[in-house]
Amino acid sequence: MIEIRELYKYYGERRALGPVSAEIGQGEIVGLLGENGAGKTTALRILACDLLPSSGSVQVDGIDVVERPDAVRERIGYLPDVPPLYGDMTVGEYLAFAAKLRSVPSKDVARRVAAVEELTALTERHGDPIATLSHGFQQRVGIAQAIIHEPKLVVLDEPISGLDPRQIVEMRQLVRDLRGKHTVLVSSHILTEISETCDRILVIRNGEIVAAGTEAELTKEFSGATQIRVTVRVPGSVEKEAKEKAQAILAAVSGVDAVEGTEAEAPELVSFDVKAATEVRPALVSSLVSAGLDVFEVSRKANELESVFLKLAGGDGGSTKKGGDA
Repeated sequence: MIEIRELYKYYGERRALGPVSAEIGQGEIVGLLGENGAGKTTALRILACDLLPSSGSVQVDGIDVVERPDAVRERIGYLPDVPPLYGDMTVGEYLAFAAKLRSVPSKDVARRVAAVEELTALTERHGDPIATLSHGFQQRVGIAQAIIHEPKLVVLDEPISGLDPRQIVEMRQLVRDLRGKHTVLVSSHILTEISETCDRILVIRNGEIVAAGTEAELTKEFSGATQIRVTVRVPGSVEKEAKEKAQAILAAVSGVDAVEGTEAEAPELVSFDVKAATEVRPALVSSLVSAGLDVFEVSRKANELESVFLKLAGGDGGSTKKGGDA
């Protein structure tokens, strides 16, 4: 869907982006993760044909962004970090306006407005002036205008910026709902947002993609091991017996390197930190359930990917993969 080759962008003598090479497949949700100023927005603006590259090539659906920008724009829906909204318009008026700008046939405008309002939970806001909406609903309107013409690629620049915790959860689900029908590129400096939403991650630092892969792949390569928190209960057992039984079961799972006990969170509950070189969560659950243990939690440790991100995006030690295809 997207092919980027040796892309650079300079402002005068200052390099803002490059070298960047990457490929993104049809239907993927890919996260562009990096600190503020890393080059994320510059990359997105080039993809959206809002900014010309200094050198290199970018193709969207086989079309070059420099040679045929209008054709690329037809295939892209773009939500910049500040949504391009008109506060005096109602939601319905604005989306109909956006549809006409995107060359949606007049006979299809009402249908498309209704469809994107339903997808973004804006149906009940159809007649409300945009200026009266909360920030969260304005972000929804921004996404609705980006998909009004059914683009193949949807580009979202910091879509959760300024949202409260509930709105963030809703926005994550909205982005996930775009999977498959659209290819989605999400830019963010917030690790949890990328981790919870995207199929793959591209980590950008100082204008270069320094690592690419799934969360598990990046964690394995740059932290050396997968760390998993497991919490179980053994009905009728005292804490010591429960720990010994569960620890033996976990340690016997193929791929597990180490099992360390942690403080009990509640009576009859025991927790462990499991280190493994491969993805072992399904095997852990299977073994525990087969042994008659109640599984309360099996999750990746939150600080694990954070440390990887700090190494990659912040340059805080560790090797990185520079150049080449991401």
